[in-house]
Amino acid sequence: MSIVVPAILPSSRKDLEEKLARLQPITSITDVQIDVVDGRFAAPATWPYTSDGFSEMLPLWERFRYDIDLMVADPEAVTGAWIGAGAARLTVHAESTTYVSKLITELTHKFGHEPGLLPNLLSLGLAIGIDTDNALVEQYAEVIDYVQFMGIAKIGVQGQPFDPRVLYKIKSFHKRYPELLIQVDGGVSLQTAPQLLDAGVGRLIVGSALEKAEDVEAEIAKFDALTNMHGMFA
Repeated sequence: MSIVVPAILPSSRKDLEEKLARLQPITSITDVQIDVVDGRFAAPATWPYTSDGFSEMLPLWERFRYDIDLMVADPEAVTGAWIGAGAARLTVHAESTTYVSKLITELTHKFGHEPGLLPNLLSLGLAIGIDTDNALVEQYAEVIDYVQFMGIAKIGVQGQPFDPRVLYKIKSFHKRYPELLIQVDGGVSLQTAPQLLDAGVGRLIVGSALEKAEDVEAEIAKFDALTNMHGMFA
């Protein structure tokens, strides 16, 4: 299994299907992150907020485990719909709601979520922005499966420059919670990945670097090769 999780920012369901088809033959890829932007919490809006929503299972749900990155206001209102559509991982931005505790409780009661229990069925993570104090997610460290640090200042748009301030945030968090999985989304490239892995990152969410690659499989192999020299897998 690859340390890389491709990120897709879909403009439509057709766009999502086409991008997934490009990844489907790559056997090392088991997880895919779908970036969902509502145009309120972050902008511009993406599918399904660019249409009338969705009522179908996610495409290729039997092939991929989907991490739904909910860059939306009031995420507690839509988590159930995404789980019903085939999500295996839900990433909620800690700044997007004042009801994080309630959301975690509801997921536990309605869907049987507990940290580390049946991770192939449902995992829950909190995302945190560059300018947000780590304390906002630290209070939930015992009841979530992972933390996603944003490596860019403006979320919801691929291709943004890497913000090196995230390295200090990751190192500080990893020192306090060495067993909790850390993933990074935004600004992840072959140039920034070594620093991120050394800081304690266990999963690399990669968007534009793969989007621009002529050979996606070869590009992913380059990322995976870095784990032999850097980070927790070195």
